[in-house]
Amino acid sequence: MYGYDQTGAPPGQGHGGHGGHSGHGGHSGHGYQQAPPPYGAQQGAPPPYGQPGPQQQQPFYPEPSPPSLQEAVRGFTTGSLSAEDFQGVFSSSKVYCPRGDTPGFLALHNTQQPVIPMFTTLKELRAYAGKESKYFVITGAEVLDLLPSGYGFVLDMEGEHRVVFDAKAVEEMVDFAMRRMYG
Repeated sequence: MYGYDQTGAPPGQGHGGHGGHSGHGGHSGHGYQQAPPPYGAQQGAPPPYGQPGPQQQQPFYPEPSPPSLQEAVRGFTTGSLSAEDFQGVFSSSKVYCPRGDTPGFLALHNTQQPVIPMFTTLKELRAYAGKESKYFVITGAEVLDLLPSGYGFVLDMEGEHRVVFDAKAVEEMVDFAMRRMYG
C-alpha cells in the first residue's frame, strides 16, 4: 500500500517511532534500515582530491615527462641532446606537414637536395605557410617510413632552432630505427 508500511503506520512512524524505513519483501515489517550516512562520511569514501587513499602511496618524485619535439630540436641543435635521444623523441612526436591539393609531402627543390618542410608545432607551420594553409599531422616514425628515397627534411624552417636532415641523414635515421626495433 502506498504511504504506509506493512504495519499500517504512516510514513516516518515505523515500529517504535524510529522514523526509518520498514523492511519490505518478506520481513513482515520487523526490519529497520538506517538511512545511509551523508556523502563523504561513508566508510571507504574517496579521500579529498589530491590526498592519497589508504592503500595509495605517493611517489617520491614525479616521473619526468619526455621533452616536446620543439624542446628536442632545441636540445639537439645546441648539443645538449644526443642524436639517439632526439630520434627517440622525434619518432613518437607529432609532426606538422604542409600539403597541397593532392595527398603527399610538399617538397622544396630550390635547395642543394630536395627537402620537405616539417614543423614541430602548428604555430611554427602557420608562421611559415600562413594562417589558412593546409596541413596534415603524422608521427616522426611515419615520416621515416613514408619519406621518398633521396629526400631530406627540415624541421621548423623559420624557427630559431632550425635543423636540416639531408637524404643521407634520413637513411641513417631509418637504419637506427630498424636496429632499435628489430635488433
